[in-house]
Amino acid sequence: MTDHKQPPSGEDSLIARYFRPLATDPGAFNLADDAALFKPSGDDIVVTTDAIVEGVHFLADDPPDTVARKALRVNLSDLAAKGATPAGFVLTIALRAVDDAWLTLFARGLGSDAGLFGCPLLGGDTVSTPGPVMISIAAFGRVPAGKMVHRSGAKPGDRVVVTGTIGDATLGLDILKGGAAAALADAGAKAMLIGRYRVPQPRNALAKAVRDHAHAAIDVSDGLAGDLAKLCRVSGVSAAIDAPSIPLSATAAALLAGGTAGIETIVSGGDDYEILCAIPEDGFEVFAHAAGHAGVSVTSIGTFIAGSPVPRFLDAQGREIALPRLSYSHF
Repeated sequence: MTDHKQPPSGEDSLIARYFRPLATDPGAFNLADDAALFKPSGDDIVVTTDAIVEGVHFLADDPPDTVARKALRVNLSDLAAKGATPAGFVLTIALRAVDDAWLTLFARGLGSDAGLFGCPLLGGDTVSTPGPVMISIAAFGRVPAGKMVHRSGAKPGDRVVVTGTIGDATLGLDILKGGAAAALADAGAKAMLIGRYRVPQPRNALAKAVRDHAHAAIDVSDGLAGDLAKLCRVSGVSAAIDAPSIPLSATAAALLAGGTAGIETIVSGGDDYEILCAIPEDGFEVFAHAAGHAGVSVTSIGTFIAGSPVPRFLDAQGREIALPRLSYSHF
């Protein structure tokens, strides 16, 4: 028999204080049940999950609100690449201790983004750990039946198209770790690069255009070169990339031109969270117009070609650039 006068456990108190206010969807049952109810609406449900780990995906002294936002946004980026509209998420967080100041800011950042992207908290779990802090999120999205965009489907002749800019996040991490980019004198430029590392910009505004026009898509999380190779492998094609066409911020372009950063760092560093997609040649202008209407910049950087070799990156003279490393890998 349950003693209804028994005080709530420390875990229950933690959930009630920091996360119950974020569970605004009726199917979350105010986080008072063992599971949530996710109602079908005739759409297909897209499910994705990503974890971020202290010391691997974020630094121990990163602001807690940016850690929370990154944890959610890396999952939202996956949904965007599938052409899906965010619908909700579940959260698992492993903590060394209950730090009120840290959790207050973490929950504030998480709640802000949950509202901004229309992706409410549905449930989850809190656990203790002797190791690094770990946040794992599983996010759910909706697409019209049969319309999810896969990694497979790219065809020879399709354009290789990427959103936003590439390389900023890995340069931001380099600054935080005291690398060569830390010598950058422009404080505003440094803050921009660090911000791109800490708080990705998932391209959910482009989801419908991706769904309507892309033959295949993937989000760029582990590096442009490596993620392009993954898409090509599943699609059974290769690609030729015009490296000078890869979109860079003014700061990244200056660091590349000055030799502070190499092209391998730019295309293999990871944490960009842009969308890489295959757009048919005769559909690019329409796609670009839809992207502009959504407020997202897109750039054509090459062409998918027949064959199975690893995609080639070519310099301004058409010479192949040697890339010893294609992407970040955990193992």
